[in-house]
Order: sequence, then structure tokens, then C-alpha cells
Amino acid sequence: MTPQPPPEPRNADGETRRVGVEIEFAGLHPHDTAEQVRERFGGEVVVVSPHRLKVEGTRWGTFTIELDTQYAHPDAEVLEARPKDDSEWERHRHQMRVEFHNRTRELIGDVVTGLVPTEIVCPPIPWDELGELDTLFTALREHGAKGTEESLLYGFGLHLNPEVPSLEVASLRDHLRAYLLLAEWLREQIDVDITREMLPHANPFPKAYALKVLAADYAPDLDTLIADYLADNPTRNRELDMTPLFAHLRPDYPHELFRNRLVKARPTFHYRLPDARLSQAGWGSAVEWNRWVEVERLAADKEALARRSAEYVARHTRSPLVRLWLRLRRWVRRS
Repeated sequence: MTPQPPPEPRNADGETRRVGVEIEFAGLHPHDTAEQVRERFGGEVVVVSPHRLKVEGTRWGTFTIELDTQYAHPDAEVLEARPKDDSEWERHRHQMRVEFHNRTRELIGDVVTGLVPTEIVCPPIPWDELGELDTLFTALREHGAKGTEESLLYGFGLHLNPEVPSLEVASLRDHLRAYLLLAEWLREQIDVDITREMLPHANPFPKAYALKVLAADYAPDLDTLIADYLADNPTRNRELDMTPLFAHLRPDYPHELFRNRLVKARPTFHYRLPDARLSQAGWGSAVEWNRWVEVERLAADKEALARRSAEYVARHTRSPLVRLWLRLRRWVRRS
């Protein structure tokens, strides 16, 4: 599928905007996955640890492939710790501790292979080259990779990290507004798998937050935008996770979530909603990018955005009796 152009295809520096892509799946070991990446895009496979590899030097940069659990990989704090003193005995004991830690994590990875997904974290890719990335998804499927729909146990997702077109607060607010208005439509288009609906990783935004952001007089500065977001969404588990972007803009913001090592600061939206439908021929990152572009198109259409925001606020602030009457009237008309 051909990726559709967003309203603002280039960033503030005049370069083609890029998209980070993350995908989870079962059925293919990280080593085999890394070879598929290398065969498609070149580069060199580097083994970081038994269940974490990188493919460096591809046309776009470095791919990371790993089992998606921290317990299958050595802990950096253990590896970077120093012996308590410079005695030979303490150095020897420290080395034994590191070796035991590495071996234990390797064994955990061996045990959970097949139970936890393999994850690919792609380097930022120009939006108009996402169709080429999808050749990798086709190859993975042909080599046995299994997507979300293959099992009730597979709550796998595809995450897109589109580079923001602007860091201006009004632009960020408008993209949030557009997403809140289109969230239900996106869920219907994606037909989100029941397993992922039950898991917390891509929860919808609270209605109270949507009403706050969609109010006609909502014109926050950056700190207010962040504070309002965190007041109603003190979590990474939102279908559109804004914490990486906010951490990029305000790394010193006084909130514990910004100190979470899983929050990676970057100038992107973190769109977590799509399933990883690797088993479905024709599906890929371009399909989900094209759905995302509808959010950006609405954000860019100020008149439509204001009109639909007002309609949303009016619809969701009517009294229960009025809402019941309107539903009955629609039912009578359809009868």
C-alpha cells in the first residue's frame, strides 16, 4: 500500500518527516528475525546479548530486535556496577556475580521464548518509504511470524511514532483534539482485537479529559497542557501516549512518570492503538499510517476541527433525559 501524504510532509528543517515503527509478534526467534532485517535492508547483525540483537548500518539506521521482556536481558545497573574495593577477592566475587546474572537472564529468555513476543524497534523512517518497510513484514509472515489474530493470548501491537509537524503548543493541542474526535472511528476501522481491548496498554482517554481539551476556550501554555494531560492520564497506557513528546519538551518537568526509564523522550506522537496483524496479507505500517493521516488532516482543518469539537461537547454535556429523548427519536425514525 502507498503511504498517503500528511498535510505537513516536512518538519521545521524542511526534511521529510520520519516515523518510528515498533512491532510485536510470535513464531520467530530474534536471531532469525535479525537475519530477515539484514537480508532486506543490509547492515550487520550485532549480538548484544543472547536475546537482544541489533542490525546496524542499514539504509535507515539501526534496528533493535529482542524478546519483549526486561527479564530476558542483562540489567545495565548490574553490568555497570563496580567492585566494592580493589582487592582481588572482591574483583573475583564481582565477576562471579555478573556471570551468574548474565546466565540467569539467558535462561529466563530461553524459557519464555514463544511465550513473550519478539519485538522489532525500527529506526526513524521517512513516511514516504513505509511501503518499503512493509516488505519486511511480508517476509516475516512468510517465515512463520504470527500476529495478533492468531491466538487469544497474542495481545500484540504495532506502534507508530510520527515526528510532530510542529512543536508549537497550539499544534499539539489541535492534534490531541483531532485524535479525541477520531478515536472511536479509528477503533472501528482497526477492529481492535478483543485481547488488546482487555489489556491496559492502549486505553481510551477519559471523557472528562476529552471535554476539557475540546472546549472552545481551551488555549493552554505548554506547562498547562502537560499538567492537564497528567492529571487525567498519569500513565503510559493511552492509545495516543503523549509522555515521550512531553518528556522531550520538558525533561525537567516534576512528575515521576518522566523519570520512568520506559519513557523515551523524543519529538513524536506515540500512537499505540493498532494491532499487529502480521498474519493478514496486505497489512503493514502503511495501512496504519494512512489511518493516522486522517488525524493530521482534521487537525489541519481549523474550521472542521472547531465545528466537530463543539458538536462533541454539546452531545456529551446534554442532560441524561435529553440524550434519552434523542436516542428514542432516532429509533423511531429508523423504525
